[in-house]
Amino acid sequence: MGPKRANKIRKLFALSKEDDVRKYVVSRTFEKKGKKVVKRPKIQRLVTPLTLQRKRAKLVAKKKARKKAIDEAAAYKRLLAQRNKERRASEAARRSSRKRSRMSKKVSA
Repeated sequence: MGPKRANKIRKLFALSKEDDVRKYVVSRTFEKKGKKVVKRPKIQRLVTPLTLQRKRAKLVAKKKARKKAIDEAAAYKRLLAQRNKERRASEAARRSSRKRSRMSKKVSA
């Protein structure tokens, strides 16, 4: 048998990237139960439109996940800022009410 990897086939037959490697695969022909059978290896590392499509889809998914993570982080930061603002406001209100009640006690006493 000949080489199985796409680039090895290209090297053996001095092919360019544009040539179809599938036409140059070394195959064996023999008879089995009276029928003519052709055996050829499955080509590995063959770049097909499907592999390119999957690669593009993977990149899109990565970008989408990154964008989602950034957006969620920003939303969480906003939520924390809002909670801190509310906490500070409630603490200030409590402090001022305590101060008022102390002042009223001093005035009445």
